[in-house]
Amino acid sequence: MKRIYITIFAFLISFSTAIHANEGMWFLMHIERLIDRDMQKMGLQLSAEEIYSINNQSLKDAIVQFNGGCTASIISGSGLVLTNHHCGYNAIAELSTAEQNHLKNGFWAGSLQQELKPESLYVRFFVRMDDVTKRILAQVNDGMNEKEREAAINREISKIEQENNEGGKYTVSVRSFFQGNEFYYFVYEDYTDVRLVGTPPESVGKYGGDTDNWEWPRHTGDFSLFRVYGDNDGNPAEYSESNVPLKAKYHLPINIDGVEENDFAMILGYPGRTNRWMPAEGIEQNVNYAYPAWVEGSKLSMDVMKKYMDQDESINLMYASSYARIANYWKNRQGMIDALTEHKTAEAKRKTEAKFQKWANQKANQATYGKVIENINKYYALTNEKAKHNNYLLGMLRSSKFSILPYRLGRNLEQFVAANDAKRKEVLPRIQALIDNSYKEYHLPLEKEVLVKQLGLYASKSNYQLPELVSEIGSKNNNDFTQYVDAIFELSIFASKARIEAFIKYPNQALLENDPLYQLSTQLLNKYRETPESLVKPENDFEASYRLLVAGLRESGLSQVEYPDANSTLRLTYGKVRALPEDKRNDADENNYTTLKGMIAKYKPNDDEFDLPKDMLEAFKEKDYGRYANDKGQLPVNFLTDNDITGGNSGSPVINGKGELIGLAFDGNIEAMAGDVIFDTKLQRTINVDIRYVLWLIDKYSKAKHIVDELTIVPN
Repeated sequence: MKRIYITIFAFLISFSTAIHANEGMWFLMHIERLIDRDMQKMGLQLSAEEIYSINNQSLKDAIVQFNGGCTASIISGSGLVLTNHHCGYNAIAELSTAEQNHLKNGFWAGSLQQELKPESLYVRFFVRMDDVTKRILAQVNDGMNEKEREAAINREISKIEQENNEGGKYTVSVRSFFQGNEFYYFVYEDYTDVRLVGTPPESVGKYGGDTDNWEWPRHTGDFSLFRVYGDNDGNPAEYSESNVPLKAKYHLPINIDGVEENDFAMILGYPGRTNRWMPAEGIEQNVNYAYPAWVEGSKLSMDVMKKYMDQDESINLMYASSYARIANYWKNRQGMIDALTEHKTAEAKRKTEAKFQKWANQKANQATYGKVIENINKYYALTNEKAKHNNYLLGMLRSSKFSILPYRLGRNLEQFVAANDAKRKEVLPRIQALIDNSYKEYHLPLEKEVLVKQLGLYASKSNYQLPELVSEIGSKNNNDFTQYVDAIFELSIFASKARIEAFIKYPNQALLENDPLYQLSTQLLNKYRETPESLVKPENDFEASYRLLVAGLRESGLSQVEYPDANSTLRLTYGKVRALPEDKRNDADENNYTTLKGMIAKYKPNDDEFDLPKDMLEAFKEKDYGRYANDKGQLPVNFLTDNDITGGNSGSPVINGKGELIGLAFDGNIEAMAGDVIFDTKLQRTINVDIRYVLWLIDKYSKAKHIVDELTIVPN
């Protein structure tokens, strides 16, 4: 009987491990200690050293952070970079004109000389990391309040960053983990000469648009190609015609054998932010106050922008990237509301916190942890309305150029006005560059209407104290800000580049201080940043208690989360190719991939989201898929894995057990939209572009075989 119990117990342990095996975003330096054995069981054939090595080439050398917000991979020895189409969207739009619309028509450089340099784009290589927890926490003590603690930590961080940047060669970042309980430093090398090599047409690169966003089945060719350049010695260098393609330290080989259910898949990338340790009342605040305001504000801006974008292609190009960014998060936040509500996530957290409170009430723990939950819940109760207010205001600041531009530019102009003639002459080039950048591309009627509508929404929906100007104008005009916005644009020096440049010639302190757009913008930013006196102590207690909650949950073993939240640092996640339940909308044999046939079935002529170029329809008729077809003669488009990812993982390479590229991640599924807070082992999926579709689009469809010839493809 005892042997039976032991056998059952062993089975349950192994079953539990299997359930949670795919959850987690792991540091590369901890692979061998924490997850290497699990990955080996699932199909990994590489050693931990082959994934992350400081002294030898490894997979990490082929993974870059793309322009600070996405991930990309190096896929050729001469610095070719693969990322998502939506990650390269800004650069592609910037390089497009109405006459040469690369966004709409696609672009493929026929040679190095034809590759296009956007104004500002960089990739960041990860060099190494290390644990500095003991060193930093030695600087703090229990007698410090949170501001004193932060100041002491920042002083030590500054020293660590200075010690490791090798005279400015590297960028060094010390980051906090587990809510301030651990600290690691990361060393990076940045390359700023990055050029566009190729992109499919927008109708292919973002096929399905907002309708298909976060949905499965998907049929999106979400990729673009860039190239990293450096000086003749391979060092980072500002753009120059004499720069040469980077000789990559390591690049990913590409496997075109395809994927099958249960194949091992790992993803390396820079996930942006998760909140797996968030307390129950924080989740409730987001669901009931913060996210609804975000969703409403985003939809309002999208409606205004779309009206003008549909009228003029040049306006569409100006705002395409901004619209896509707002639309993405609009759908994300609504999906988060629905998923967190359906999963009763806050309720599950409360149960864990109740267990934590029992543990905290034990004599040995009472002094340290006894008031943690009380302080946290008190703070959220005090800030619910402020959270709603902040998200209405943030919706305006994210989408209205003139809600924030006057403040940013005006702060610099204040220093310019106060300076003597010699100092003004010295700083004038920097001021002029700031002006040029601020007024580069915008459509004034659109900007004015967005500001009018956002001010009206903000004033009418927020139950929190409003800025003086917003409150005064709103109460006089029933929250209609049309006449007010028209008037202040007539009077403001910030209404146009010409007026600002005229002000620079004849600077006047009183004119700047009394400028109505500057006054409005300043009040909006100050209101967003303010911490009322009544919240100073509760906020201090909350920050300390949140840190203690995470420490206590780890110490007590009450939390199943074993990894720190994502914060745009390089992580590894592992899982398998894994189907969702059968879906009649998908023509594929198994609901873990989609095909070009399914894509064509969605085609709608002249539709913004489901239109396709005529030559794509012709290519489907010809069915010349070459070596990129699967064994059924289909051209796979997208596929599913159960990796744990979030925003920032866009463009991350999907890698098989041999370390070969099989796809790139671009989205998650709406059913598991609560994934930033809680990992759903049954429904969580990553949606990936199949590398065979990427290569077919480059080689067969776009006739850019010279790019494919750069790659290391297996089997050859």
